[in-house]
Amino acid sequence: MEEQKKFSPGSIVYISHGGGPLPLLGDRAHGQLVENLRTLAALIAKPKAILVISAHWEAEKPTITGGESPALIYDYYGFPEESYAVEYPAPGQPVLAHRIFDLLRGKAIEAVLDENRGFDHGLFVPLKIMYPEADIPCVQLSLRRGLNPLEHVRLGAAISGLTADGMLILGSGFSFHNLKAFFAPATAESQSMNNSFERWLIETCTAKDMHEQVRRQRLVDWQLAPAARYCHPREEHLLPLHVCYGAAQSPAEQVFTFEVMGKMASAYLW
Repeated sequence: MEEQKKFSPGSIVYISHGGGPLPLLGDRAHGQLVENLRTLAALIAKPKAILVISAHWEAEKPTITGGESPALIYDYYGFPEESYAVEYPAPGQPVLAHRIFDLLRGKAIEAVLDENRGFDHGLFVPLKIMYPEADIPCVQLSLRRGLNPLEHVRLGAAISGLTADGMLILGSGFSFHNLKAFFAPATAESQSMNNSFERWLIETCTAKDMHEQVRRQRLVDWQLAPAARYCHPREEHLLPLHVCYGAAQSPAEQVFTFEVMGKMASAYLW
């Protein structure tokens, strides 16, 4: 059997992280997603540190966790009691946080360091599956309120240099994020809309013959994609992908597709 390529620790990955803590609770509808996260971790050489851009943190200005030992933020509701006892004691890395701050400032992007903010579930749920030892320093970077796609592509471009030092940039979102649709009966129309958007996203992120200016513009104008607003009534779970693309500015080398709660979703690795 041909050995799979091992990606550099300085890789970029956009993941679909699932519904709240369900990937950690043995939920059968998240089985393929959990397997994808484990596959990604196996494909990437162990990083020196991880920068996570989570769909679950928006701030007026891009904000960076600067604490040494961030607590966990259980920012989900109505789940079993054990969901609120999950532990993931990954250390922070203030030196990296300050470096990110300086990189953003160097590109005239006003940023904020927050030494008190903890890690939300967009970080600790997937990383507990990918790197259960919790021994890799982590830093989080917020989305920016207003959710302007071009601003998030530029945000990624400003931090692209991190990968040269063995840092993993991880966009933690969900390629399909219509909560009502997850709990509504599937129809031929709903499945067609889900699949149409995923096909568009896969083509946009992976087509090697697509000029980068075209790829960038497609992502900026993502609302023009087939069934865009059905798949993303609000775009906070898509925009970590824009940050990842901004950091890579190239087609993704691998795409992964899987089913989550009856819907097709995807992940991308650069």
